[in-house]
Amino acid sequence: MIPEDRKYTREHEWVKVENGVAVVGITDYAQRELGDVVFVNLPAAGTRVKQFERFGEIESVKAVSDLYAPVSGEVIEVNPRLGSEPELVNRSPYEEGWMLRVRLEDPAELDNLLTAEEYRQHIGEG
Repeated sequence: MIPEDRKYTREHEWVKVENGVAVVGITDYAQRELGDVVFVNLPAAGTRVKQFERFGEIESVKAVSDLYAPVSGEVIEVNPRLGSEPELVNRSPYEEGWMLRVRLEDPAELDNLLTAEEYRQHIGEG
């Protein structure tokens, strides 16, 4: 299931904007491809991220993969639970397994991302 209320990157991150704050995570498709997530390396609050640039990495039993920012802005919060419970990314990628909250710098950047329908087509489920 791919939620309609967010935008997606071709690298399988999602973003959902709530009151000017962008919540960022990875898609269900991405977590299934990775397998069991064992570690997530995320930037500290106060760090600036830039659209489509690397902001961290995610490690699973299969591989280590880079994470890319779907939008630019300042990280205002990192999911505190992922340090001790990285498996939340597997269990609840769209809710409890969120990674960052970013103060959205330029809402027009959202136009550079895929809709849910475009993302479904991108992963071959459309």
